Amino acid sequence: MLQDIITPQRALFSDGVQTILRGHENRSRRVVLVKGNLVQNTRSHGRGISARVTKNGRYGFSSTASYTAEDARQVLKAATENALFLDARARTPGRFYPAGETLHFDPMLPIRDTEQKRLVELCRTVDDHIARAYPDLLSRNVVYTEDSQDKIILTSDASSGHVTYPRCYLYVILTAQTPAGVPVELFKAFGGLGSFDDWFDHPEALYPEIDRLYQRLMDKKEGVFAEAGVKTVILGGMMGGMLAHEAVGHTVEADLVLGGSVAGPNLGKRVASDLVTLTDFASEAFGRRAPLPVYLDDEGTPAKDVTLIRDGILTGFMNNRETAQHFGMPAAGNARAWSFSDEPLIRMRNTAVHPGTSTLEDMIASIDDGYYLVESGNGQADLTGEFMFGVTLGYEIKNGKLGRALLDTTVSGIAFDMLRTVDMVSDRMTWSSSGFCGKKQPMPVGMGGPEMRCRISIGGR
Repeated sequence: MLQDIITPQRALFSDGVQTILRGHENRSRRVVLVKGNLVQNTRSHGRGISARVTKNGRYGFSSTASYTAEDARQVLKAATENALFLDARARTPGRFYPAGETLHFDPMLPIRDTEQKRLVELCRTVDDHIARAYPDLLSRNVVYTEDSQDKIILTSDASSGHVTYPRCYLYVILTAQTPAGVPVELFKAFGGLGSFDDWFDHPEALYPEIDRLYQRLMDKKEGVFAEAGVKTVILGGMMGGMLAHEAVGHTVEADLVLGGSVAGPNLGKRVASDLVTLTDFASEAFGRRAPLPVYLDDEGTPAKDVTLIRDGILTGFMNNRETAQHFGMPAAGNARAWSFSDEPLIRMRNTAVHPGTSTLEDMIASIDDGYYLVESGNGQADLTGEFMFGVTLGYEIKNGKLGRALLDTTVSGIAFDMLRTVDMVSDRMTWSSSGFCGKKQPMPVGMGGPEMRCRISIGGR
């Protein structure tokens, strides 16, 4: 954990400017086994200090890849000089950003440094089980990943604190071969917020879910191609989460709204059916801790939920302090930086569609000819809301019953058009938190949702 050499530097903050001083350490661990062979075994960490000083809306930023009190003083001095230089040469009037709440946060989860040997042993134990239980597999990968962020944030006119964000995952990736000799693959990520001992003390507890993954792969091995066209489908919670993040979430990040996203002219308008409510959750969601809770962002803003769509109406954007002032909206803790040398960008935290009242069983029974699309392995969208997602696991629905599994396919459309067709939403949630969002900097995010019945374009052979 970072030693606090940051707080004593408050005495050096200059009058007439807005200052953020951040100490920041990132750690990562990774082990990869491919068919029992150790092909990667790495651990790394980096730490440093950054300062961002604002004078009349003009930023000065400085950082250093070392961590001493003298380093803190030097980056603070450089950032202040940069801000004053830019403001002195500006040709237009500037403005101060409104002061924030001056609270203090210390929601520190412990970051435990597990011996690398134990990480390798976990992967070998799980790999040995897979090799014994499923000898017919074409290939198998077992991957352990761990990353953590440790931040001390000190501000002149907002909140401060010491926050930590540890998470770890074990990926199991299984590959089989269709009767035609074509490889098919499925994966599952185990783990979440916390450190190794919080999740992986008992590897045998993972085996039932690995068994289920294998059975689904066997279904897919005998799978069929989807029939191309616009179809009635049920999007699984993972698919809904991908849609919430990629096709909607990015369009309502205020910096991208200013860049011309489709959300700008649609604020206050209907963009989905009245069954759809979508929120970027800060630290809690539906009465439980969010998958990757954020309590304080890197501008010193306390993190609060942001409702983006309520009952089908686009109601808000995610902001930093600058765009919040521009749009007349509250800043709610969406400014986040990946590394000490990065400036905070507007980022999602835990973005999800709210559950509804239908059961999955009733949703399946309501479809005569369609698909249940369960898992997605990748996706992309642009600022128009147009998206294309890969579907790695899905099933036919025939006469209200699940049928054969699907081979890999894609779905595509325009998010706000597709969301208007949602006419059933399930009463259960699925979350995913193992990935990174890649908006200029990597960033851990959570995303999720219930099953949704809608109309969507699906690819075929």
